[in-house]
Amino acid sequence: MPCDDNPEFSNSFDVFIRGEEIISGAQHIHVPELLAERAEACGIEVETISTYIDSFRYGVPPHGGSGAGLERVVMLFCGLNNIRKTSLFPRDPRRLAP
Repeated sequence: MPCDDNPEFSNSFDVFIRGEEIISGAQHIHVPELLAERAEACGIEVETISTYIDSFRYGVPPHGGSGAGLERVVMLFCGLNNIRKTSLFPRDPRRLAP
């Protein structure tokens, strides 16, 4: 969601530890007109997501979310040099299944 004070910025945040991003979050767009405008700007046909956009016309409150990278926290806490060492089944382009 763009910042009310300056639309060049978004209502979002990142938390860093030792130069590594571990948490990221943002306020989501809850204004249907703005959502449709942004979808068009990204080349998405609004008709394909019209039911989703319509759901915002019935009173969706301002909302947001965040996500934490627990593997990154473990990597930094344990002093590991590779995030793959924190996962039992690490994924990469050559290994997509355990």
